[in-house]
Amino acid sequence: MQELRVVGVRVELPGNQPILLLKETQGERYLPIWIGAVEAAAIAFEQQGVRPARPMTHDLLREVVSALGATLEAVNITEMRDGIYIAELVFGDERVVSARPSDAVALAVRTGAPIFGADDLLDEVGIEIPDEQEDEVEKFREFLDQISPEDFGAGSGSGGSA
Repeated sequence: MQELRVVGVRVELPGNQPILLLKETQGERYLPIWIGAVEAAAIAFEQQGVRPARPMTHDLLREVVSALGATLEAVNITEMRDGIYIAELVFGDERVVSARPSDAVALAVRTGAPIFGADDLLDEVGIEIPDEQEDEVEKFREFLDQISPEDFGAGSGSGGSA
């Protein structure tokens, strides 16, 4: 397993599909994951320090986990099956809960839990960005600094799942 960090989320045009971009902390590979708008907003809210008037679902989950005396120790993105990423929430005492990567990452950014990607998965779908394209990653970061969670179409309180 390789530790990953969240580079950010953005909307991929022209289809307005949000994408989560993770990068190895000790490597050069990126892991792009297309996610739902609600989850994109949840991650973007937390990264930007936005506190909605009412807690979002991932905030609630963090509080429930804490109230039950558990700690999220890690998020593992383990594999891709039929084009769908599979993740696990890892708690103490070898307790593991299956989750969508988008939900798992939204919870991890709220709890400070580390995020890991399986070596086999990164070998299969990880993307290396050559040095000459690093400016594209910087443009991506600049884009993230200029957007707001409302750009993802969330925050209206309408709920939904992706």
